[in-house]
Amino acid sequence: MLLVPGSINADLLFRVRRLPRPGETVLCPSHEFAPGGKGANQAAAAARAGATVEFVGQVGEDAYGPVMRRCLEQAGVGCARVAVSRRATGLAVIGIDEAGENSIIVASGANLDTNAGQIEPGLLGPGVTLLCQNEIRSEETFAALARGRAEGGRTILNLAPAAAVPAEVLDCLDVLLVNEHEAAVLAGEGEPEALARALARRHGLTCVVTLGSAGALAVAPGGGLRVPCLKVEVVDTTGAGDAFAGVLAGALDMGLPMEEALRHAAVAAGITCEGLGAQTAQPDAAAIRARLPALGPCVSLPSG
Repeated sequence: MLLVPGSINADLLFRVRRLPRPGETVLCPSHEFAPGGKGANQAAAAARAGATVEFVGQVGEDAYGPVMRRCLEQAGVGCARVAVSRRATGLAVIGIDEAGENSIIVASGANLDTNAGQIEPGLLGPGVTLLCQNEIRSEETFAALARGRAEGGRTILNLAPAAAVPAEVLDCLDVLLVNEHEAAVLAGEGEPEALARALARRHGLTCVVTLGSAGALAVAPGGGLRVPCLKVEVVDTTGAGDAFAGVLAGALDMGLPMEEALRHAAVAAGITCEGLGAQTAQPDAAAIRARLPALGPCVSLPSG
């Protein structure tokens, strides 16, 4: 089972010719609504790809709350641990330009009340994968990861948005998933592969670094590999990183080796860029399998 404590947001999407500069107003003809939040996106991506997923989070008493929960359930995610907060449901405003690049503002709302105490004692044992992000309170994420390590489960942290993480928390991880910026926040400036090696060696984990159109790399203390990016016509990059994270975690939870899990994740991320929104553009398992042959081969990295 994949357990995902994290954020759940209502996304408002605005397609614009270009993203506004500071102090500038940019007009567009309309907007669209879509379910979002990094935690919810990753949970939905994993479930659509075939994993058994349970979500831990909070929504508000407003009109968005039941809608967000229903969207997760329709994706196949278990929601028995989704509580109701007195705060408003999380809300994100997302601008998307003609190249598919985005700019996002998030009001956390009910996500600020999501806590590790919503996970019952003993749930995070062997056979369970815990996937965390950084859109709920950091102390609650860190507490969940410490429990996951103590109870014997697999622990994965997608450090998005970027923030400092105590060394003792990194020591609790089996897999750390970051992009180039997030890797630099943790390990300083440098080439992504060198940063990944440093983090893997220092904390005894597998460090996966996503590289956008250059694909991704995974480095463990004993070696690593690089996976290419699926070539697609980009419509919207929103949620591509979440699709990668969710499908990677779900594939590992289902027993796939790291190389195959990375390949599934790369294909899912690419397909997500072909549609608008995060959860609304995610592929199912059949769509991922159909596009796997189009992905180039993984390349082994020398140990070092």
